[in-house]
Amino acid sequence: MSEQKTILRALAGETLPTPPIWMMRQAGRYLPEYKATRAEAGDFLSLCYNSDLAAEVTLQPIRRYGFDAAILFADILLLPQALGADLWFVTGEGPRLSTITDAGGLAKLKPADAVHDHLAPIYETVRILRRELPTETTLIGFAGAPWTVATYMIAGQGTPDQGPAHLLKAEDKSTFEGIIDLLTDATIEYLSMQVDAGAEVVKLFDSWAGSLKGDDFTNYSLKPMQKITAALKERHPGLPVIAFPRSAGEGYVGAHDATGADCIALDDGVTAEWAATNVQTGGCVQGNLASSHMVTGGAELVEETRRIVQAFSNGPHIFNLGHGITPDADPENVTLMIETVRGG
Repeated sequence: MSEQKTILRALAGETLPTPPIWMMRQAGRYLPEYKATRAEAGDFLSLCYNSDLAAEVTLQPIRRYGFDAAILFADILLLPQALGADLWFVTGEGPRLSTITDAGGLAKLKPADAVHDHLAPIYETVRILRRELPTETTLIGFAGAPWTVATYMIAGQGTPDQGPAHLLKAEDKSTFEGIIDLLTDATIEYLSMQVDAGAEVVKLFDSWAGSLKGDDFTNYSLKPMQKITAALKERHPGLPVIAFPRSAGEGYVGAHDATGADCIALDDGVTAEWAATNVQTGGCVQGNLASSHMVTGGAELVEETRRIVQAFSNGPHIFNLGHGITPDADPENVTLMIETVRGG
């Protein structure tokens, strides 16, 4: 049956008459059923680590919309927590982490292969999903890419410009690269176990790749993703990988080869027409409708969706947003987007 799944066909390089579709953050705060389940869990981290409830919120958008893929509900910061960092969430403000800013802090973290006990509930969520998902629905596992996760570990929270990570890179490259290397190895372990549990595709989210320039972009975004991809494909031959070096701009050119990924996800900072000419030539692309259309809807949503589908129609394409759907989105606009993609 898996050979018939449309997302796997697109990832294998097939050009389909109707692109398969899923949506970043498709399980989330814009859905009333998610809010109810989150309230049942008590808090965000409890929801992530409750395998039954995490599976439930992963399944909710599949039941409502019939997306071609489900993506595991988890958080990119569960991995640094598994490595020994303290993690908590401040209501209305987001995640907080204990900071790693020197060699001593790095030395206190656990080795890469020691993360599995802590992350066992995540693997159980994947196993539940493989049992419960419709046979035609692809299951996507994911992790944050090393650079993006490192920016949170070094700063202790999200920052506008990833300044603390850039400063550590400049002033203590040994410690900075040690963090990147540990996260690279731990991500291989984490994603490999997701695949063992039943994930059919994995995606690497490098949400802050765009703040890296020149050689830093190559060395700390592309190369770690390439190492992760190569290791996963060696362990799991035929595994499709999606890489998302968000806000890469011209850096998207050649990203298939540079990362080894089967598909490059695109943000909405580049046009679909440009990406079809400069990126899709390397393989499957994913994207890239601006998530703001999920708030505003209407004729512009329909027009932009059709334009993107048309621009990518001559090569392998998975329709998605250019970034995650936002909490203020209207669920009815998601329905309109899907109907437009599938109905023309």
